[in-house]
Amino acid sequence: MPAKTYPLRIAFASLALVLAVLPAMAPAQTKDSQLSLAQPLTLKWRYTTGQTTNFTPAQDGKTVFMPLAGGTLVALNVADGTLRWRAEAGGEVSAAPAVDDQVVYVATEYSGIETNSIRGTLRALSKETGITLWMRTLESPIRGSLAEGPLAVYAGAANGSVYAFDKHTGRSLWVNQYADGFASQPTLYGDRLYIGSTSGWLLAIEQKNGNLLWSYRARGPIQGSIAVTPASVFFGSGDNYVYAFNESKEKLRWKRRTGAGVQAVVASENGLLASSLDNFAYFLSKKGAVLWRQLLPGRVPARPLTTTDGALFTPLSTDTAIVLSLKNGKPLNTMPMGEENSSNAAPIAAGGVIILTTPHGLLAFSAH
Repeated sequence: MPAKTYPLRIAFASLALVLAVLPAMAPAQTKDSQLSLAQPLTLKWRYTTGQTTNFTPAQDGKTVFMPLAGGTLVALNVADGTLRWRAEAGGEVSAAPAVDDQVVYVATEYSGIETNSIRGTLRALSKETGITLWMRTLESPIRGSLAEGPLAVYAGAANGSVYAFDKHTGRSLWVNQYADGFASQPTLYGDRLYIGSTSGWLLAIEQKNGNLLWSYRARGPIQGSIAVTPASVFFGSGDNYVYAFNESKEKLRWKRRTGAGVQAVVASENGLLASSLDNFAYFLSKKGAVLWRQLLPGRVPARPLTTTDGALFTPLSTDTAIVLSLKNGKPLNTMPMGEENSSNAAPIAAGGVIILTTPHGLLAFSAH
């Protein structure tokens, strides 16, 4: 396991109590559970900007919070794409933002005083106004994405730090230091935090106190989404494999090779969807058998958006988003993006609307 060079933990009894009684979180899916990707979808609105980034916007069902170049965050109305507010944090956004009932959390990076040094910040902005509520400065920028829990925000940094920040004050509840860096998408499930490192370590950490429960090392970086079920943890690695890890026995269940690095893994009711840089989407059984695979017209670095009937992919170097059937992998639908896609941001769903990030803004599609 990666060497932990020092621990700093400030755990609160109230945090432990709340986390102890929380039900396990379901595998990540779109919150619009009734949304169908197979039905005809038309462009509802467009937000145009030349400052899009590779970071997936956050959303709360009513508002989309979009990170832009120059450390800017804009809040757009889901219904019609109108601008609600614009906040200027400075520097550059360094990770995908997160949102809760009242606050948007944004990580940025900026040049330090020392030559070639890069430092980071984490800000909490009012969801209604964009005003900064608190800010933390960090020795190294947060990478990948933020994960928002009931009382804390979790993140991994480029220098190997894994943080739990108090959502109300920004104070560190705990921070662990590891020997390698993080640029991944941390996942919360039950009372645990799962996060992958740049040298291939997958770590399972207690949310309340930062205790490392177990670790497993793949042979390539873990940067994409992690899927967790009551029985297993599924993840992909830059070593071309999809992994299934048995938590109760703390041992590998199986691994399945693909043709290139695996960027995202998503659990569904009937199997496991993985996208690989070999331009294929793979649908695996929970036991690792390949049920189907489908060639896409370009690489898919972003996590697909899944519903009960399909999965939406946004391949690079194409001008169309594609929906595949989860049953057999056959194409069900397409959405024109109007230009060649070069964004690594994942598609999202909010308030019955599907939102795609393009090089020149956002596109929102709906069935109405």
